[in-house]
Amino acid sequence: MTKHLRKVGILLALGLVSIGLVRAQEQTTPVQEKTAASKEPVSLKVQILLSRYQGDKKVSSLPYSLSVNAGDRASLRLGTQIPIATTKPPVVEGKEMPMPQSFTYKDVGTNIDLGVAAIDNGRFRLSVTIEDSSVIGEEVSAQGLVKGSPAFRSFRITESMVLRDGQSAQFTSATDKVTGEVVKADVTLTVIK
Repeated sequence: MTKHLRKVGILLALGLVSIGLVRAQEQTTPVQEKTAASKEPVSLKVQILLSRYQGDKKVSSLPYSLSVNAGDRASLRLGTQIPIATTKPPVVEGKEMPMPQSFTYKDVGTNIDLGVAAIDNGRFRLSVTIEDSSVIGEEVSAQGLVKGSPAFRSFRITESMVLRDGQSAQFTSATDKVTGEVVKADVTLTVIK
């Protein structure tokens, strides 16, 4: 009788463990099911917002949107080449003489490299590199820059973060030494269903 009760106890324990495993498998999110159950890739939209602030006042806000599948990479290159005079026409008796000028060109714009990997529980690891450059205007010429000469600002960050579907987070915040502007980068992840 004792052997019989022991066998029943073991079978009962195995049954409870099996029920627990089945319930654990049933408690998956739609993103987990799509990632684990099928070979279909999870399509994502990643929005990056680069904002510049002068004190509390927002002076610019530039949105970028990239579509990528989990496990893949995406890149964005957007910009303009700005001509910079390398020679100036000679001045004779107070007048500039007509003479062809030489120019070099500087790339100005935004480059974004993005990698996304599905990890667990519907979360994704984003690896982001943002490189942004722009021309500094007349407003900072009083801060030691040579008047009439172009000045360029640049911003570069490489970082990673973990986000879920619909989640947003501030990627970085940094202050420009010359202008005093604060640059903020916010990232939002959306699963495309």
